[in-house]
Amino acid sequence: MNLADSFQQELDRILAYWRTYAPDEAEGGFFGKIDNDNHVTATAPKGAVLHARILWTFAAACNHQASPENLAVARRAYEYITAHFLDEEHGGVYWSVDYQGQPLDTKKQIYALAFTIYGLAEYHRASGDKAALAHAQALFQAIEAHSFDPAEGGYLEAFARDWQPLGDLRLSAKDANEKKTMNTHLHVLEAYANLYREWPDADLRRQIKALLLDFTDHIIDPKTGHLVLFLDEYWRPRPDAISYGHDVEAAWLLLEAAEVLHEPGLIAHFQKTAVQLARAAAEGLAPDGGLGYELHPDGHLDADRHWWVQAEAVVGFYNAYQVSGDAQFRAMAEGAWRFTQQHILDQQNGEWFWGVHADNSLMAGEDKAGFWKCPYHNGRACLEMLRRLHKQ
Repeated sequence: MNLADSFQQELDRILAYWRTYAPDEAEGGFFGKIDNDNHVTATAPKGAVLHARILWTFAAACNHQASPENLAVARRAYEYITAHFLDEEHGGVYWSVDYQGQPLDTKKQIYALAFTIYGLAEYHRASGDKAALAHAQALFQAIEAHSFDPAEGGYLEAFARDWQPLGDLRLSAKDANEKKTMNTHLHVLEAYANLYREWPDADLRRQIKALLLDFTDHIIDPKTGHLVLFLDEYWRPRPDAISYGHDVEAAWLLLEAAEVLHEPGLIAHFQKTAVQLARAAAEGLAPDGGLGYELHPDGHLDADRHWWVQAEAVVGFYNAYQVSGDAQFRAMAEGAWRFTQQHILDQQNGEWFWGVHADNSLMAGEDKAGFWKCPYHNGRACLEMLRRLHKQ
């Protein structure tokens, strides 16, 4: 089987899994938790990010290859988001709802708004539904009105439901409680770039360009080539781990955003950045091709291989190969894909395991579906590789 065929086969397998196991036929939307053995926790809370990522994945799959059954899943996600996650009173989206769709955690995490924009824009492209684009535009306006920092630039992390200040800004328990983060800026940029394809608005264009410069000026460490994960409102870095997965993901997402603007000078700059970030991420590669998770400030390497890190490694290293012509990057991408096929794909129960430890033993007790486990990273990796391989 050639490389393109292997990605098409895996994409079909991922989509089939989510069509089969994820829809909640009793309460609507998609189940909030499915374990490694495909056992459903029917009463688990439902996350905005999970639903937005399902929306994006199935809409993107339709934009890759028309499919009524995949469009139906995308429509299901769209209808649930608009019915249950959009805050009609204050704007934005809730972080979570309960299993019956009632608001649960009503904070406005900008990361969640970004992913909802990302999914809505993709769904508009797949369906032509003008209401989806209008919802995405409204969320863009909400982010700009409440999260954009006009004094220092960039975006503040989170707010209460009514956009008042919030004490705990963290995206997850492992994160630092800081006002600006690499992760949110990366995914606001990703969302804005996707929205710009559907809506080439001048203000949106200006903010995409400003976000790219935020990475150049504040988020990419010029000494190491790695990303700074956490910063205060004045862009002062807060020491934390090196995230190899985010390094390699940003390597191609930043360039993709620059390409959307069609400015040759900007594209050339972020082509160099793509190679710089990919080379920095490669410091976390193991001899078997797997990419480790994090390097802690004390020098300890977390060598677990998480599913999303491997997915981004495949795309990010291949993108660096396309930009630079350096065959070592292609070998890294193919090595990461072989590792993923051997150790991350669940051949028995479907989808991908959360990850394996350095000795390739399974990371037990993790989700197949949940707040963070979704078809976005792995489905997108397959779609990106198919697009890139078919261009050759």
